[in-house]
Amino acid sequence: MVRKHARRAVKAAFAVALAIPIVLGGTANAGTTASPTITVGTKNFTEAFVLGQLYKQALEAKGFKVGYKENIGSSELIDTALTSGKINFYPEYTGVLALNIAHVKKAPKTAAATYAAAKAFEEKRGYTMLKQTPFFDADSFTVLTKTAKKYGLTKISDLKKVSNLSYAGYPECDKRITCLLGLKQIYGLKNIKFVQLGTIPVTKLIDSGKVIGGDVFTTEPALANPKYTALIDDKHIYGFQNVAPVVSKKVVSAYGAKFTNAVNALSAKLTNKAMIAMNKAVAVDKKTPAAVAKAFLQANGLA
Repeated sequence: MVRKHARRAVKAAFAVALAIPIVLGGTANAGTTASPTITVGTKNFTEAFVLGQLYKQALEAKGFKVGYKENIGSSELIDTALTSGKINFYPEYTGVLALNIAHVKKAPKTAAATYAAAKAFEEKRGYTMLKQTPFFDADSFTVLTKTAKKYGLTKISDLKKVSNLSYAGYPECDKRITCLLGLKQIYGLKNIKFVQLGTIPVTKLIDSGKVIGGDVFTTEPALANPKYTALIDDKHIYGFQNVAPVVSKKVVSAYGAKFTNAVNALSAKLTNKAMIAMNKAVAVDKKTPAAVAKAFLQANGLA
């Protein structure tokens, strides 16, 4: 994921769009020597780094001992890190968890049902999910707006009109029903060519004509640019993708309500507007995820 504006613009964005202070009562339970360290893990893109720093710093501000392991990898890899005990807390997209990790047989039809399916899966494994965020971030099939106009594209189903169809996505995309498998099996785009993303941003591949479209996440600043159009996912392969922290039940048991209240209070403030602004601060303005998270937490009375 990518983004960000000039320092004054970012400050204004945080002041206006993000700063809705909340007050939490009480002091933190830092635990005892017998209490587990909360080890926060992240996946491998900008938004994941921002989320990791947000939860890490919010918990530290309440006195909890927090370990941090950034850039672990895809959902499949970070799930392995969770179940092997290398981490015990990480933010995950509910639809990815339900469809790609839990492999639920029928795709949930609502955000609430998606969260319930993902949580039920984790509960069976000794973990749980805390409250989900208001913001959601799904994959998309994004094309140049001029390409959409040329072929008359408004929804993904319209892509059957396009010959030599190609799509750029992350390495795990070609194994997921919420990505390339869904495009082939559910939309019937059998002959679509898949281009695996490496170091070149997806928007550059689209701009250069190397691909017709690509997987631009819906909280990326690129989608605020009229140059690009995200086609409507009329068969809903990308699912409902709110974020909810996955956490070990042992951690919840050890720290109780003070822990869950701190996490849930932060999650409640993470709107689409807030995440787009923070993602832009890192990817465009080149601020560090740690600095961006700190500014947001301070603006909202969470640090």
